[in-house]
Amino acid sequence: MPDEKVRKTAHVVPDLSPAVADALRTGFLRCGYTTDGVRRLLGETAHAALGRGEPEPAHRTTADGGELGVLVRMLLLGGTEPDAAVTAALAPCSPADAAAAGLITRDGDGWRAALDVRPYAEQDGPPWWVVSDLDLRRQDRDHVTGVGAASITLAAATVRTPAETALDLGTGCGVQALHASAHARRVTGTDVAPRALAAARATFALSGVDVELLEGPWLAPVAGRRFDRIVSNPPFVPGPPRIDLVYRDSGAAGDDALAALLGDLPRHLTPGGVAQLLGSWLHVRGQDWPERVTSWLPDGVDAWILQREVADPAMHVGIWQRDAGLDPAAPATRAQAGEWLDWLESADVEAVGFGVITLRVPEHGPGTVVVEDLQGAVDDPLGPEVEGWLDRVDWLRAHPTDADLLGARVTIAPGVVLERCAEPGEEGWTQTGAAVVRTDGPRWRHEVDELGAALLAGCRGQMPLGDVVGLLAFAHDRPTDAVVAEALPAVRELVRHGVLVPA
Repeated sequence: MPDEKVRKTAHVVPDLSPAVADALRTGFLRCGYTTDGVRRLLGETAHAALGRGEPEPAHRTTADGGELGVLVRMLLLGGTEPDAAVTAALAPCSPADAAAAGLITRDGDGWRAALDVRPYAEQDGPPWWVVSDLDLRRQDRDHVTGVGAASITLAAATVRTPAETALDLGTGCGVQALHASAHARRVTGTDVAPRALAAARATFALSGVDVELLEGPWLAPVAGRRFDRIVSNPPFVPGPPRIDLVYRDSGAAGDDALAALLGDLPRHLTPGGVAQLLGSWLHVRGQDWPERVTSWLPDGVDAWILQREVADPAMHVGIWQRDAGLDPAAPATRAQAGEWLDWLESADVEAVGFGVITLRVPEHGPGTVVVEDLQGAVDDPLGPEVEGWLDRVDWLRAHPTDADLLGARVTIAPGVVLERCAEPGEEGWTQTGAAVVRTDGPRWRHEVDELGAALLAGCRGQMPLGDVVGLLAFAHDRPTDAVVAEALPAVRELVRHGVLVPA
């Protein structure tokens, strides 16, 4: 049972007039309530602690933080601040107007947050503010989540090339639509939840961003329309066919909702249009999971499916119950976990995968579908890598035959290194293998033999690949046809991974 403060504000619906939004934005900018301003005030230690859910260092750091400290304590840390201090910090917006808009509420003689209002921005981008529910209300069925790990993962993986139109499918509080506004001229956001649309509307009003918002399930609100970019952080958590939390549960059994969405998305893309989404799929006993996922795709699309994590059923259930703020030891939580695990067992689920999916409707030629594991930390954003992958797939599509590829010039990409492995023996070190490794992006790694290493060393873009292969065959006393048959499949894979790039 939530406490009295939470219960009183559990169903706040934000409603900002243009005048109130402008006044709040003015006050936020005047106080420095931006991502950079908050980080400077907190310092690295307190900022990192706050990111781990440890607020006390931030409370201590903001004690002498002036008006910005008041806003941080009230809007980010859940504190109650005196009326006079809040009045000064929000000016020219009055606390009464902010309260009427649903953002703050009276608490004794002071004010506290009724909704989560936090600064957000792209690197070197304009300041934004995201409106969502407080985490204390996370167990509400219509809870609107804020900026979380999933939304950050998707934003970091999204293609940012300029576009005319973009769709944020299941916009929630509007995070992906904010990012889309930086590279698309017209942005549309949809959601099935009215409270989510209200939060997104407040996000866009505060951030000064123009987004068309439509209510309805999945792609129904944009029936018959096509977009250059589609991005979606949908309810993707596989489980029984029910909806406990709207932001998480699709209402369909298992990964059926993802299967339907992958089948529908391409018809809403313009030629050359790109869709990117987060997804989660079942590893079913006796079935190949890549074949399951790719079977959902319509013919003729480009698809890059990157599996970022795999969890066993118990871990999967535990992760999402903790995400909902549930006490794992509570009887109701255990009962829910039991029902969830029973369902996964009845569906022969061995594990649950999670990852990022990129789809494109190619303008010419057949589609390319690639499924890969990319587990573990990736230091660099995936977006530039996805852009490069799409470009390289286009280049390979323009060189479909062996003759086309042999006539092309390719070069080894900057940042690629050759690593050699050796083990000690009676007569010293004995080489046991070698691999070429990218030192940027996903750090793709490919094992190579001596012939492969020599081929890569010869790829400098100064002569066609066929000449490099011919010289290599002569130097190793191998038939040229045999070297071609061995090398070209590997070359195509190395191009897809950006180890080799068109010269």
